Amino acid sequence: MADIKLKVGLFGVGLDTYWGQFDGLKERLVGYQRTIADTISRFDVDVVDAGLVDNAIAAREAADKLKREDVKIVFLYVSTYALSSTVLPVVQQLKVPVIVLNLQPVAAIDYKKFNAMSDRTQMTGEWLAHCQACSVPEIANVLLRSGIAFHQVTGVLRDDAQAWSEIEDWVAAARVAETMRNNRVGLLGHYYSGMLDIYSELTRHSARFGNHFEILEMNELKALRESVTDYEIASKVEQIREHFDVQTDCSTDEIRRAARTSVALDNLVARHTLGSLAYFFNGTGDDAYVDIIASVIVGNSLLTANGVPVAGEYEVKNVQAMKILDSFGVGGSFTEFYAMDFNDEVILMGHDGPGHIKIASGKTKLKPLKVFHGKVGHGLSVEMSVRTGDVTLLSVIDAPDGELRLLIAEGEAVAGEILEIGNTNSRYRFPLDIRTFVNKWCSHGPAHHCAIGVGHVAGKLEKFAELIGMEAVKVC
Repeated sequence: MADIKLKVGLFGVGLDTYWGQFDGLKERLVGYQRTIADTISRFDVDVVDAGLVDNAIAAREAADKLKREDVKIVFLYVSTYALSSTVLPVVQQLKVPVIVLNLQPVAAIDYKKFNAMSDRTQMTGEWLAHCQACSVPEIANVLLRSGIAFHQVTGVLRDDAQAWSEIEDWVAAARVAETMRNNRVGLLGHYYSGMLDIYSELTRHSARFGNHFEILEMNELKALRESVTDYEIASKVEQIREHFDVQTDCSTDEIRRAARTSVALDNLVARHTLGSLAYFFNGTGDDAYVDIIASVIVGNSLLTANGVPVAGEYEVKNVQAMKILDSFGVGGSFTEFYAMDFNDEVILMGHDGPGHIKIASGKTKLKPLKVFHGKVGHGLSVEMSVRTGDVTLLSVIDAPDGELRLLIAEGEAVAGEILEIGNTNSRYRFPLDIRTFVNKWCSHGPAHHCAIGVGHVAGKLEKFAELIGMEAVKVC
């Protein structure tokens, strides 16, 4: 799916009474706002700047402009003291997430220089240029009383890494929220029978994330596979050899079989404009379907690496988690608890089926398996470990109250021995000892699958959850 260029709204607030009283104040504040607009635009978004709103009439005009441009998030820059009546009409009409920017031009006023000024009018104007915090309580009061959620970033306009990191995270979270809203999730096959924990209500997902579910038939994939040409197979074989470390015991026939299915999967995704896919099928009683389902791992791994995360066992919740992480640019590989190593205080985690080869340590190995445990057929599988370093674990959970929640944990992928069984498999260490971690993680009732991404992105995930009105729980 094409990348979505996010439209970000920006407006500042001030007080028109000041402009005739303090020479140059308005121009100075407009310059600060221009700095904000220029900096946010570097985050690969379209910034719609509605200007400095300084009275109720200008507020209506700003609201009309921002609504017309269909912005998905709006940053409110408090440039100096401003009346809350310049804020409420804008955010009321937009009905998008609001981030209040309380950014002072410098870390502190130069008191000696300030107090040495001979003109008290000029002194007041100078103070008002640093008066961003003054009306933030007023704005917060009115927004809360109006039932409008808002978020805040407080800091310094320039050279404040923390403040600008927060702003960038809000932009990233808004982009992912928009990606999820536009995502078309393919559902191919059916649930793995008996896995009660993974069953989930699709309507709830569409209501919360905004995505569309496209119910797909296996016979469509079968028809697409039958139409694959020898040229397409040969091209895909080259791609497979480029992206995987193909082990010597992988037969040519198995590689071609996986390539044929991979081409068919690509065509299925393209035909339905899918941004993610959950699948499972037994194929029992029909060799043609067994042949398909036993040869999907390679193609699904390639799709996962190219922005279309694929989850096995029809795990809708986990493909949502994978898509969220992938949309943040940190991967999102299908995984579950494999074993605990109490000697090294690590947990082995992985899964059979597709892996996110872009976050692998080295080149992902392609290995033949005579048996897919718990599933039909035999064929090629992927073996990879997530590269060492910081990682974030994410699960979308069905809470007992019927709501969806995000469950998050930050840890570290560490080097060491893994189970070389032709599956994804990594060693993870968390800030908690593994007994406590497993108990705390499981106490929230997640499904046994989760998604793993590289880097520590809990802060981004929490902001994403806030933007879409979902609760996020961080275990560690």
